[in-house]
Amino acid sequence: MSAASLSLKTTASPATAAAGSTTSLVSNVAAWLRTLHRANPVLSWAGWLNVGLLAVALVLLPLDTRVVTGSLVWIKPIKFCLSIIAFVWTLGWLLADLPAQAQRSVRVLSWGVALSMLAEQACIFVQAARGTTSHFNIASTFDATLFQVMGVMIMLNTLLTVWAVYLVWRHRPHGPAGYVWGVRLGLLLFLAGSILGGMMIHLNQHTVGAPDGGAGLPGIGWSTRAGDLRIAHFLGLHSLQVVPLLGWWLSSRLPRRAVLLTWLGAAAYTGLVVVLFQQAMRGVPLLQL
Repeated sequence: MSAASLSLKTTASPATAAAGSTTSLVSNVAAWLRTLHRANPVLSWAGWLNVGLLAVALVLLPLDTRVVTGSLVWIKPIKFCLSIIAFVWTLGWLLADLPAQAQRSVRVLSWGVALSMLAEQACIFVQAARGTTSHFNIASTFDATLFQVMGVMIMLNTLLTVWAVYLVWRHRPHGPAGYVWGVRLGLLLFLAGSILGGMMIHLNQHTVGAPDGGAGLPGIGWSTRAGDLRIAHFLGLHSLQVVPLLGWWLSSRLPRRAVLLTWLGAAAYTGLVVVLFQQAMRGVPLLQL
């Protein structure tokens, strides 16, 4: 082999390795999605429908310059699409680890979650198309009706989450002990995060100390001039991904201490959510820009 060809091969190897890594990642994600679809086709399809809605909202985003509560009108539907995709696909994956005797309950629960999330998205997209806000909007009979429908769907989803928590504590999910406790604690914290959303409904807004809208963090819109309950709500909801992943990682790295460390990690995560909730209730922003 000539020196020139050896040099060319050496130069190309990082790019080749990167391409191989990308191909492997795509292959792994595709395999994960196929497995999820076989295990729970209802929540799989609910996620894919939201992928379609996400594509629609992304197309409309640069074309529609209307602003609602300080953000472009299609920003909120995009955020809800991403959140619901993460929620239904994660829930479907976690519940697939329950034993066979629990799977009939999982199927019923999955239909309820899918229908409640799609009904809520329908309300959000209708209001975005009308150029108005969906949450806390009682400006007209139609607006109030849609907000009430959303409230019913949120309550239904919360009750179904209670059922999911019961199932994962009643039936041991498949996997190592650290992961099992990650699933149980993650769902429990997700339920707490869902309940935090009730405070926003009680206040009829998500900002404490100022009206909704105005200055906010780029892209996500969290208030930079007053308290914002969405921050603690957001972190609480995404414990559904964080805590099971923590339990799974600890089980592979520190199997003898995985259960204890998963409990400690969940406790620390809970403390962070509580601190952010209290901060928001005092009217203090996460970052003041």
